[in-house]
Amino acid sequence: MRSAERTGPSGRSRTAEERSAWRQGVAVSIATGAYGVSFGALAVAAGLDVWQTCVLSLLMFTGGSQFAFIGVIASGGLAAAPSAIASAALLGVRNVAYAVRMNPVVGLSWWHRIAAAQFTIDESTAVALAHTEPRARRIGFWVTGLGIYLGWNVATLAGALLGDVLGDVRAYGLDAAAAAAFLALLWPRLRSRQAVAVGIAAAVVAASLTPWLMPGMPVLIAALVAILVGWFNWLGRGEERVP
Repeated sequence: MRSAERTGPSGRSRTAEERSAWRQGVAVSIATGAYGVSFGALAVAAGLDVWQTCVLSLLMFTGGSQFAFIGVIASGGLAAAPSAIASAALLGVRNVAYAVRMNPVVGLSWWHRIAAAQFTIDESTAVALAHTEPRARRIGFWVTGLGIYLGWNVATLAGALLGDVLGDVRAYGLDAAAAAAFLALLWPRLRSRQAVAVGIAAAVVAASLTPWLMPGMPVLIAALVAILVGWFNWLGRGEERVP
């Protein structure tokens, strides 16, 4: 059945899935962008200047890698900078896989693909792949990526400037808001035993390894487990695909 349509300002009809992509992109942008307050405050507490903190968000812009970087700096000071860079780079490897998947989604022109490199993150990839229509995927990617980039950098500056006033920013639960946004995207896709198995296996592995390994490693290993479970389709054989 064809999706319900509504005509936009440009005269082109916008499908229900495209409108959904807009709503999801904005919602995830607000939830995740606000979490930048935590990064700004924690980065300054770790010893970075306000301008260093802001430049890190402007150029690196991948939350997990940024938190890994300042986590190592906080524990070892500037002498730990090489280890901090290695940790951040390790966690950022996943973005390469995202880029390969997003290449046909972001647009056909070369400048679209160059610009998309800065906004290819967990959230923009997740929102894009939550849809099936090509245009809805493109809308989800750009709305989420640009929205989080703007919100994250504004929140980073606020956190860096107001860190002492805010106190322990982790008490506000902004990290939970970002996780909840991800769960909202994931939940509708858990329609089969195989999808549930992949999610549970990855979550168990990541939770078990987090206390023992350096930041970034549990996520990468969990991703490998998810790929293996999904590749061999152990629980999905003979199961009807749910549209």
